[in-house]
Amino acid sequence: MPLDLNIQNLLWSWKSFEQLTKNELYEILSFRQSIFVVEQKSWYLDADGLDSISLHLLLKKNKLIVGYLRLIPPGKKYDTPSIGRICISESLRGNSIGSELVQRGVQKSSDIYLSNSLTISAQTYLTQFYQNHGFITQGEAYDEDGIPHVRMVKVG
Repeated sequence: MPLDLNIQNLLWSWKSFEQLTKNELYEILSFRQSIFVVEQKSWYLDADGLDSISLHLLLKKNKLIVGYLRLIPPGKKYDTPSIGRICISESLRGNSIGSELVQRGVQKSSDIYLSNSLTISAQTYLTQFYQNHGFITQGEAYDEDGIPHVRMVKVG
């Protein structure tokens, strides 16, 4: 399903950790925690040491972050690059923005790492969503921070 073009004032931007302002970093951490910790009731340490080596895709509406994804280089979490911390503001879900985030993450990874291979740790209820983007399940489900996850790979 294509992105709903009726959604106005969306600004997409890629930034390295060094390019993030203090306010943006604070907003990213707050946004991720509001979804992964508070909304999903998963009590875990979001600041895992990978943000400083990652690229960050920010989606802003009216200057506020409403979508986010980070791209981790190969060899840091998995042998391949990895996209993760993919999240969308609840008010914008169902508008294909999550698909657009994933597509942009896959494309950026391909552009800078010259490979379409990616590895992700996906919440199991999102398996079909990632399969629609070319990922395949690898192995059995496991518990990650109190939520069932599965490793998925995109070979390219």
